[in-house]
Amino acid sequence: MRESLADSNAPVYLSTKMKTASSASRAQSRTGSSTTSERKADAALKLWVVLARSFNAVSARLAEDIAQHELTQTEFAILEVLYHKGPLLLGEVQRKILVTSGGITYLVDRLVDKGLVKREECAEDRRARYAVLTPAGTALIRKIFPQHAVSVERALSGLTLAEQREATQLLKKLGLAAAARETE
Repeated sequence: MRESLADSNAPVYLSTKMKTASSASRAQSRTGSSTTSERKADAALKLWVVLARSFNAVSARLAEDIAQHELTQTEFAILEVLYHKGPLLLGEVQRKILVTSGGITYLVDRLVDKGLVKREECAEDRRARYAVLTPAGTALIRKIFPQHAVSVERALSGLTLAEQREATQLLKKLGLAAAARETE
């Protein structure tokens, strides 16, 4: 089975192995010369897979760190955003940590049950509620955030500081361009 996959015309981006210049030229000679649009599509697909795998690898490392405190990554994200931004309307928390409206209700309920977050009414809109850290929530996030920051630094240490800054700019550019295309 492995040989048949290697000999098939499967796109290069599906492979987990890095391609060398000679292996790429052999693949091109088997399939004929590729067009510019095919090369652009292959590059885009490869970038997407590498980006997803990188995110998953870093995320897995950080999830291990967060799990030590009996929190999920999204619960931690809620505590972290409330710690750094202060009380927020549930809709604002939802947009900042990128979960659904039903998801934020469930997650805040869990944090309320753990005694880490409380809900407060919004004076301007009776339908809206603020999420607010409790003293226990503040104490927990204040204690664990510095170590989390070190874990993030370690997880991203495969890139130099200059490369991290460059990657940040490139990924921001990519995200803004993708978001702009959604509205077109």
